[in-house]
Amino acid sequence: MEIRLLVLRTGDTKKLSDFYTLFGLTFEYHQHGNSPFHYSATIGKTVLEIYPLTKSQTEADKNLRVGFGIDNFQATIQKLITLKVVFALPPTQTEFGFRTVVEDFDGRKIELYKNS
Repeated sequence: MEIRLLVLRTGDTKKLSDFYTLFGLTFEYHQHGNSPFHYSATIGKTVLEIYPLTKSQTEADKNLRVGFGIDNFQATIQKLITLKVVFALPPTQTEFGFRTVVEDFDGRKIELYKNS
């Protein structure tokens, strides 16, 4: 089994795609048929897409939690501090590796792991 698609919905697709770009993702802005324009990045075989909220949504789902192994961990942390991103867990050595947990602009918790 593989994860092939992960969709995040938000009220500001550009702002959220810029945030995830800090972790090394490269997004394309496009549309499939009649679907709304959205941002899409590929991580291995997995596609991460950032879509606008549906008409029935008033806010983004804050319960989804994702984790990324990132290069340039320290530089990324400094950028996040400069942007005043909320840290739910400061950079710490854990049983899962050196990591931190931050919140994206919609309040989702994002685990960031230092790549070796």
